[in-house]
Amino acid sequence: MDSDQSLDVYRDWLGIQDTERPLDYYQLLRLKKFEDDQDRIQRHYRKMHKHARKFATGEFTEESQNLLNELARAMLCLTDLSRKAEYDESCGRKKAEGRAKRELQDILIDRGLLSTEQLKIAQQYSEAVGLPLRDAICQKGFVPHVDVTRAYAQSEGLSFLDLDDVEIDKDLVPKISVVTARTHSIVPVMIENKQLLLASPNRIDLQLEEDIRLGLGMQVRMVLCTSNDIHRIITEHYSREQAEAELAQKSDATSEVVEPQGFAKTWDKLKKWVEKHNKK
Repeated sequence: MDSDQSLDVYRDWLGIQDTERPLDYYQLLRLKKFEDDQDRIQRHYRKMHKHARKFATGEFTEESQNLLNELARAMLCLTDLSRKAEYDESCGRKKAEGRAKRELQDILIDRGLLSTEQLKIAQQYSEAVGLPLRDAICQKGFVPHVDVTRAYAQSEGLSFLDLDDVEIDKDLVPKISVVTARTHSIVPVMIENKQLLLASPNRIDLQLEEDIRLGLGMQVRMVLCTSNDIHRIITEHYSREQAEAELAQKSDATSEVVEPQGFAKTWDKLKKWVEKHNKK
């Protein structure tokens, strides 16, 4: 690139010719305005992400990572039904009736990932063993775990995120206690639209969500990821030794600050678990 020509990652890397800045999420992912097809949104995101990843090394590493995170923010907004509705309305779309959520099994069958015969077997196994249907499908080996989790997120009206796609904001890691992260399998990912995005294989309960919101003074929003991804990130940033030290520190503390009820229960639960574990 000529020294007198500044890099425009949208134009030079993604081939986006729109000169308007900032780009809206639909322009960024090269989608028609107010696209509602979740599968198409995901396909466009994967294509753009794959292309931008080519520039992740070398002179423009920082610019590439910023773009990858921006693409992820766009996808996470447009694949979360409630967040998308808010965003569309802010972009001038007339408020429409909320789209009905689809069942997990219907999504998998429509995508050609699960047959009706496999569904029957999984349902029978689910009822016999007392497992959620998504876990039964995975345990039977009918559909890869990542595809089941992706479909489950869509059935819940939430976004799915491959944690390899983004760089975890290390400044956010301390905002979630080690004990909370390990107990509930959640990690903070990024700030998007003044909301903290928390990744987990499962929805967190409302009490914990409220405790985190009050503790941090900001809204939180869930994105779903695979259990393998969450285990990798927790192992990297929230070790068992850190959890035990955190519990010991809390036990010795004489602070007058009263913990929210949900966190107090979590600490007590983890303390008992650690005591039991150390006796073995």
